[in-house]
Amino acid sequence: MSVNVNRSVSDQFYRYKMPRLIAKVEGKGNGIKTVIVNMVDVAKALNRPPTYPTKFFGCELGAQTQFDSKNDRYIVNGSHEANKLQDMLDGFIRKFVLCPECDNPETDLHVNPKKQTIGNSCKACGYRGMLDTRHKLCTFILKNPPESTEGGSASVKKEKEKKNRKKDKENGSGSEAGNQENFDAPNPVDGDDDDEDWAEETTEEAQRRRMEEISDHAKNLTLSEDLEKPLEERVNLFYNFVKHKKENKTIDGADKEILAEAERLDVKAMGPLILSELLFNENIRDQIKKYKRHFLRFCLSNKKAQKYLLGGFECVVKLHQNQLLSRVPIILKDLYDADLLEEDVIFAWAEKVSKKYVSKELAKEIHAKAAPFVKWLKEAEEESEGSEEDEEEEDDDENVEVVYSSSARELKVETVKPDKPEKEEDDIDIDAI
Repeated sequence: MSVNVNRSVSDQFYRYKMPRLIAKVEGKGNGIKTVIVNMVDVAKALNRPPTYPTKFFGCELGAQTQFDSKNDRYIVNGSHEANKLQDMLDGFIRKFVLCPECDNPETDLHVNPKKQTIGNSCKACGYRGMLDTRHKLCTFILKNPPESTEGGSASVKKEKEKKNRKKDKENGSGSEAGNQENFDAPNPVDGDDDDEDWAEETTEEAQRRRMEEISDHAKNLTLSEDLEKPLEERVNLFYNFVKHKKENKTIDGADKEILAEAERLDVKAMGPLILSELLFNENIRDQIKKYKRHFLRFCLSNKKAQKYLLGGFECVVKLHQNQLLSRVPIILKDLYDADLLEEDVIFAWAEKVSKKYVSKELAKEIHAKAAPFVKWLKEAEEESEGSEEDEEEEDDDENVEVVYSSSARELKVETVKPDKPEKEEDDIDIDAI
């Protein structure tokens, strides 16, 4: 059964059709996978290589993909329904097939690996533009550009020319004029040739504009490539970024840039651990005040980031054990007063001794030193809860009145609404008397 390429068009006579996706689940347990049986036919209808939509599914689902072009097997790891994949294919068609001007699928992709750009041209309306390269699939397309059919068409033309020449010779009509035409007629210049930039403007402003476009594309590519790296490499990238800011002495006002870089690399929760290593030393109490804004951007209402901050704090104590071990409770109070640590996080940390960042012996010493602060924090919390309860009881007592009745054997307790204060008399103006 075929469906419209652009499924938002409900016209049954819509000329652009494609077969409906057929998915088959194979394997069990960890080896389960979904084979897209007719991916070759679907890709042919879209005028795209079958690896592109398959890889798109992998990017959207966060799953690995496998290609076997010889046997026409295109696989996505995991169990996925055909209807779900069909809906995802609509997203691929919108981004990489349909023309942004006329919504027709008669488009071609033009990949330029040198400039790291992907162009899009429409045969229906003549649109030519650039694709947004922020999607992960663009990295795959740049590494695996679509095969151009120009070489095939040229070889077909040559074969036809040879056959025509043989026929002319057999008929005895020497086609000198035709041969002359073949030698003199220049090859048609392809508008998509890489050397078409020779006629562009050479002014400084034009060059600067082109460099900005290239840098924007490079940033997008770097973004997608960095996110595909393992966690350890992304943490190292963030570490080097913060270290570079510190060495250039621009870190004081770079709190927003540091947060943006951590979010870009998807390591925001681990940010306080890196910052602690680079920004704290034996003068940690002064540095907490100095870099409070930097840490707040990560730790505010983020308990996971606060746990990493405590891990970084343990690492700093390990490096400067002689100076900081005895001052552990004071430093923890500074972190608490700066709103970098919440009570729940501190209590959870104090309950369990972990050897994740330091040795178990040192961790026990740190927890022992921190015990007075944790005890004080718990007592302060209990006192605050007790004071709130006392205030509520006092409010209730104010509204209770004991009523004595001679006829009653028992005392009656009634709740009395507080009397409204009488309006004070207007002040008398002495001069008016």
